[in-house]
Amino acid sequence: MKKLFLTLFCFSLIYCKKNENLNDKSISSMVALEDVELKSPAPSQAISEKALSDNSSASINNPSKIDSISKKIIKNGEMTIQVGDIKKAQQQVGEILSKSNAYVQKEDFRNTDTDESLNLIIRVPHKNFDILIDSFSNGVGSILSKNISSDDVTEEYTDVTIKLANKKIYLEKYRDMLRSASTTKDMIEIQEKIRELVDEIDIAEGRLRFIDDRVKYSTFNLTLYKEKIRSSTTSKIGFGSRFGDSFTEGWNSFVSFSLGIISFWPYFLLFPIFILIWKKWKRKTKK
Repeated sequence: MKKLFLTLFCFSLIYCKKNENLNDKSISSMVALEDVELKSPAPSQAISEKALSDNSSASINNPSKIDSISKKIIKNGEMTIQVGDIKKAQQQVGEILSKSNAYVQKEDFRNTDTDESLNLIIRVPHKNFDILIDSFSNGVGSILSKNISSDDVTEEYTDVTIKLANKKIYLEKYRDMLRSASTTKDMIEIQEKIRELVDEIDIAEGRLRFIDDRVKYSTFNLTLYKEKIRSSTTSKIGFGSRFGDSFTEGWNSFVSFSLGIISFWPYFLLFPIFILIWKKWKRKTKK
């Protein structure tokens, strides 16, 4: 009988021991879970911060967007050609422009006593730029000056594109904030931020359009020059024509000299007054 009571007592002790261990484990697990929940941020805050960081760096860390931008090279040039007849040379230039799909953006003609000049600002497709230069170099006239330049703006274009994408992302964020704003002060501040971003976006888009236009159509400055004062080394002109030009030039110089002397007439009036004063002073010194 004693052995039976001892056996039951041992089983009860073992059972209580197991229950205590289980209770301790459950309590410790609950405490650990509470610690984790206290340390971890709110779900909405974590999601919003992650979305903001992902959106703000999406365009910067996206290599496919950067690689998709092709080379942006702006070509410019200028050339001065001496011709014998401005009108004839202008007709030749018009035919060359028609073949190259180019057009004249601005035209400026000047006519002086010594020369005539026609300045043309030409826009030509990028692919036809070199063909246009070769056409002007052959057959139009004598080249006096020539300057060709190329400017690689790929880095600037990429930088502006990335900043523009980021500004558009932040613009959408501010618009979402404006829809959920609760006070008038917050609404005014958010609207001011939106206005600034819209202005910056317009400027960036305008800069990209300008670069695209300069890349697509190159700018070429052509000057057709004709010298009026002729010499035997530049043209085959008879003695009579050269004599008439020299006579006209001499007469123009004489007229210019005479007009220059006449322009000193106030000094001629002061000269007699100076002589009278000098004579009076001389008489006083003699007395």
